Amino acid sequence: MGDGSHRPEAGAGGGGEAGESGDAGARLSPGTSPEALPCDSSAFPGPSPGAEGVCAGLQSSPGQRPGSPPALVRMEMRELEDEKHRGALPLGVAVLKGQERMRRSSVDLRREIIDVGGIQHLIELRKQRRRRREERAATPEPAPEPEPEDLEAAVAPETFLRAAVRGQLRLVEKFLADGGFPDTCDEFHRTALHRASLEGHIEILEKLLEHGATVDFQDRLDCTALHWACRGGHLAVVKLLQDHGANLNLVDKLLSTPLHVATRTGHADIAEHLIHVGVAINAVDREGDTALHDAARLNRYKIIKMLLLHGADMLAKNLAGKTPMDLVQLWQTDTRQALETPEQSRAEVETEAPV
Repeated sequence: MGDGSHRPEAGAGGGGEAGESGDAGARLSPGTSPEALPCDSSAFPGPSPGAEGVCAGLQSSPGQRPGSPPALVRMEMRELEDEKHRGALPLGVAVLKGQERMRRSSVDLRREIIDVGGIQHLIELRKQRRRRREERAATPEPAPEPEPEDLEAAVAPETFLRAAVRGQLRLVEKFLADGGFPDTCDEFHRTALHRASLEGHIEILEKLLEHGATVDFQDRLDCTALHWACRGGHLAVVKLLQDHGANLNLVDKLLSTPLHVATRTGHADIAEHLIHVGVAINAVDREGDTALHDAARLNRYKIIKMLLLHGADMLAKNLAGKTPMDLVQLWQTDTRQALETPEQSRAEVETEAPV
C-alpha cells in the first residue's frame, strides 16, 4: 500500500482506514493533476486490481446541482460495520440512491419500543413518520438532469463516473468510444461498474462489460460490483455479473461475502439466488459470523428459513462463542421458533416454493 505521503481529502467522516487513501496520489508524477487519472491496474501486479490502482481524486463540483448524486460514494469501514450489525443502509449510499423515503422496518420499531418504552413515544414516532410521508408526497422529486445534446467534446472521467450513477448511457458510450479506460475510478477505487451496479443500470453495465471492465474489480473496502448489486437489491444485476464470471464468494475487508451483504440488507430474493447457485453458505466473516448469524441478529426471518433449508450450520460459533440462537432477542419469537424447530421451517419453505 502507499506510504500516505499524498492523501486526498474525503470530506467529513470519510477519513477511515488510515494508510489506505494514500495510494491515489503517492504515485503521481510532478505536475500531474489527480483529477484525470484512470485506475491502471495493469501497472500493479497482484490478485486485487482494485486495491493498487492509481485512482483519480475526484471531488464534487462546486457548482453541483442540489439533489444530484454526489461524485463519490462515501462509504468507509465504519459504515460497513454499521451495515453488518444494524442492517441499515449507510447514509452515503442512501444519499447516492436518493432514498430519503426509506422507511423503518418492524424490527427497528420493536427495538425502539424496547429501548425507549412507552406507548406515547410510539404514537409520536408514528405521527412523525406520517408527517414526513405527507411532506415527501407534496414535494415533487427533481427531474433527472438531461444528457447534453452536443457530445462532440471529450467526456471527463468525473463526468463519466457521474453518468454511471445517473443512468446517462450516451455519456458513458462517448467516453468509452473515445478510448476511455472502463476501470477509471475515484479516490475510493470505485469504478463506473460499482456505481451502476448499486443503481441497477443494466444497459450501462452491459456496455462497460463489453468494453472490458473488470468484473471483480475491488474498491478500497475490497467490495466488488457484486457486493454493491446485493446492497442495492438488484437481482438482474447480480445475474448479469454472474454471467460475466463474477466470483460469488469474494470477500470485502470484513471478510463478508455477497451472501452476507444480501442478508444484512434484507434482499431475500438475492440471498435465495446466491444460495441456489451454490455459494459457500457457511462462510464466516472477520467476526466469525455466518450468514445465519447475521440473519438471526437482524431478524431476517425468510432468509433464515432458506438458509436452514439448504444446510446452514445452526451450531456454528462465532469468535465470541455465540451460535445463531444465542443472537436471537426475546421478542423475536418467529426467529426463535424457526431455529428451535428447523425441520418445521424446512417444511414451510418447501411448501412455499413454487412447483
